[in-house]
Amino acid sequence: MKKTGKILASAALLAGLLSGCHGSSAAAAFEIPEAFDTSRQFEITFWAKNDTNKTQTMIYEQAIKDFEEYYPNIHVNLRLYTDYGKIYNDVITNIATNTTPNICITYPDHIATYLTGNAVISLDDLFTDPKYGLGGSEVVYDSVSEKEIVPQFLNECSFQDHYYALPYMRSTEAVYVNRTFVEKLGYTLPETLTWDFMFEVAEAAMQKDEEDNFLVNGQKVMIPIIYKSTDNMMIQMIEQKGSGYSTADGEILMFNDTTKDLLKMIGEHGRTKAFSTFKISSYPANFLNAGQCLFAIDSTAGSTWMGTYAPLSDISADRFVEFETEVMTVPQFDPSDPKMISQGPSVCVFNKHDPQEVLASWLFAQYLLSNDVQIAYAETEGYVPVTLRAQNDPSYQEYLSLIGTDNTIHYDVKIKASQLLMDNVAHTFVTPVFNGSASVRDAAGQMIESVTKSVRRKEEIDDAYLDELFASVTSLYHLDNLGSAAAGKAELGELPAASRNLLITLVVIWVLMGIYYAYEQAKNRRKSN
Repeated sequence: MKKTGKILASAALLAGLLSGCHGSSAAAAFEIPEAFDTSRQFEITFWAKNDTNKTQTMIYEQAIKDFEEYYPNIHVNLRLYTDYGKIYNDVITNIATNTTPNICITYPDHIATYLTGNAVISLDDLFTDPKYGLGGSEVVYDSVSEKEIVPQFLNECSFQDHYYALPYMRSTEAVYVNRTFVEKLGYTLPETLTWDFMFEVAEAAMQKDEEDNFLVNGQKVMIPIIYKSTDNMMIQMIEQKGSGYSTADGEILMFNDTTKDLLKMIGEHGRTKAFSTFKISSYPANFLNAGQCLFAIDSTAGSTWMGTYAPLSDISADRFVEFETEVMTVPQFDPSDPKMISQGPSVCVFNKHDPQEVLASWLFAQYLLSNDVQIAYAETEGYVPVTLRAQNDPSYQEYLSLIGTDNTIHYDVKIKASQLLMDNVAHTFVTPVFNGSASVRDAAGQMIESVTKSVRRKEEIDDAYLDELFASVTSLYHLDNLGSAAAGKAELGELPAASRNLLITLVVIWVLMGIYYAYEQAKNRRKSN
């Protein structure tokens, strides 16, 4: 019976984890050791993302090498991913088996889900610890202080009244404009791009000649507007309109008449094919660089793919078209009150049984804010360093000043994208973070994707259609249960199917094993009697 009890206890543990994924979230308790034990050897894992950019990989590897010289007793194992979603899926799966990494690059929406498994620690006390906190006296390298982190970027890592991450890099969205073609159509770019202006120019670009070539480029292909991230598009439109997206308690506000009007407007331009999305048409940069797109909207971190001389472009050299690239803020409804989303990776630290191991992880996490790492990584793409120390460093200022002197490290489009964010930090915003907020974001983008596909099938985008769309995305992303988060019952919000199935399968297997073992025990007792 002792073995049966262990089996059933294991099943109960797994069942608790499964139900916990749909329960309230809480910070993992962590007590900071009095001193870091330098006599012990620690091996920690760091999960990071790069877009097959070898320079970024080298920066991670150099950061690890330099850190290990400061702390020879800490060895950091790097695991690289090409997609944040894959990191998210693997973390969720590994929470069930207590095999999470020590540190990972992630987003606050994802961290809110990790909290349901008590997997990540609150960093509040670590921030301010006089010995090992930010700028701490016992940190052997020159650690940045809390006041040296850009306040807006640091605040993005705070939700549910706690800090759960350190900002690592920041970006926003930008419109990469083919100024040459816009002016060819007879338009002059305004100081601040508006939705009305962009859509008007896009429709003008759809004119063709008698041979069915587009007049503006002389080609058979022209998609004037391609938006990479439709979730950001919907979120920014809602924010600019002030109509409500969601609350920190998980209440969904975006299913309203203003959202309907926005979707109808998008549908009008999707019907003419003046507007499309990444999921429907592919990467905006590929069309922009081939002279087949006027307004390519993507992250500032994607700037090295944009423009005639883009160093990381995916198209062949013979397809490039010569044009002047302008980098502009995302379109606005009210140019006098611009609003744009702030995004970019952060770093969280996972809970472990050994406080010394957690402290070792924290020491590496904050090393990622050092100037050497921040400046080197920011120069690879259109990211902005998250610390004022790095932004004001003479070497970074020199990097910015050399804009356009080459088409590699000082590529003008890339530096313009970085400068765009630094000039507009005060106009940035972030969405509320809660357990399930990642699903709300997905639903926002899905509405634009659905409308754009529907108008291509000649469907009418009226109130009845939109009511049905609201209901379908609510069901698809399990949003109907998120409103109970205020009562401490936040839903997970689309736990990855593979992770969900794994947890369910494990529970069922252990329960069946327990039942079978109990049956065998009972049968043996009957035989002995």
